[in-house]
Amino acid sequence: MEEALNEKATHHMNQELLIHSLQNEDIQMFREEFLKLHPYDQASFFKELDEETRERIYYYLSPEEMATLFENLEMDEGYQDVLAEMNPNYAAEMISKMYVDDAVDVLNELEKDQVVSYLTIMDEEAAQEIKDLLHYEEYTAGSIMTTDFVSISANQTVRSAMYILKKEAPKAETIYYIYVLDDDKRLAGVISLRDLIVNDDDTMISEITNDRIVSVSVGDDQEEVARKIKDYNFLALPVVDFQNHLLGIITVDDVMDVMEEEASDDYSKLAAVSDMDTIDRSPLYAAKKRLPWLIILLYLGMGTASLAARFEETLEKAAILGAFITLIAGMAGNTGTQALAVVVRGIATGDLEKESKLKLILREAGTGLITGTICGILVTITIFIWKGNLFLGILVGISIFCTLIVATIAGAFIPLAMHKFKIDPAVASGPFITTINDIISILIYFSIANMFLSFF
Repeated sequence: MEEALNEKATHHMNQELLIHSLQNEDIQMFREEFLKLHPYDQASFFKELDEETRERIYYYLSPEEMATLFENLEMDEGYQDVLAEMNPNYAAEMISKMYVDDAVDVLNELEKDQVVSYLTIMDEEAAQEIKDLLHYEEYTAGSIMTTDFVSISANQTVRSAMYILKKEAPKAETIYYIYVLDDDKRLAGVISLRDLIVNDDDTMISEITNDRIVSVSVGDDQEEVARKIKDYNFLALPVVDFQNHLLGIITVDDVMDVMEEEASDDYSKLAAVSDMDTIDRSPLYAAKKRLPWLIILLYLGMGTASLAARFEETLEKAAILGAFITLIAGMAGNTGTQALAVVVRGIATGDLEKESKLKLILREAGTGLITGTICGILVTITIFIWKGNLFLGILVGISIFCTLIVATIAGAFIPLAMHKFKIDPAVASGPFITTINDIISILIYFSIANMFLSFF
């Protein structure tokens, strides 16, 4: 606790010192203190500054130093405004000094004319590397890979490989894996940094190459890439084309960004929001994103209301039935959402690929049967004690029993069906399942109620 407080106090003192040096235009002090910070802390400090103060930092830092900061900068409102504060030549050079995959992430958020402008200004070689990645489809392996990796030939020695590694290391995103290419530039294997260090200088690379390669295709979905890196516990994964030419690599830090993005996307869909809106979005923007699903759910809800209206005569004969509509509909929604969560998670993690879909539905049906039986018995006893009416208790109990079985199966089946037809199963959101199960539960409840009317 004391250590954390000391760290917080030191961080606060560093910020004050940096702000003081900026206010007094003390370039030497600012650079000395600022460049001591971790790039993440640099980016965090930068985000808190106003536009006028940030413009001073552009003067104090070189484009290369600013590139390191920018790679760690996460702007909720995008990078356009920050880049607009910079001199175009400065901004273009800064982008060219970033790792290629990070530069592509930044440029993907800009308008096409802005992208063309920056690519025209920057160094031709850097611009070409970025262009090569920009044309890949979003959310694929190609869109998140980097070309900043180290590759060597199989027919060279460890000594010459170490020379190449030392030469290429400063601009490579990772040096823990070195990729071995054949004469046709195809991926032939991989060796680790440890392999180079522990073997003699005159050892041939072909003798220590691991040819059991795990790679991904350039068109593979980024979620599949993230799953593969997690499963194999890799720090990086090579990306190849259909002829096995090495195009780039995807590093674990890129995968962490993908996992955060996918989790946010799935959560937004489970909340029936097409895109997760952040707290700084305007009410108009938030409403625009939420309205489509709300309108769909509105009409589904009207369907529920019209279905209930068809049983108006039943309600008139036994008004007490109306008291348990929300109970049954709520239980159906809850159990359906539970099954939905299990299935969507299984699809997201890949666990369901190893399990029979029919087996899963049967398991969920069994779960619904057990939970329905227990809840049905409990509600029958409770209503009998509470209202003194055994037939009412049996009616609600049977309804709960049937509803929970059907709702659980629906909660499992709908996302599986969507996945089968290549629709994101997260779209089968909680509100969607809940509304569908409302309709099912009301239909079951009043159908059974009609059979019990003579007892009221």
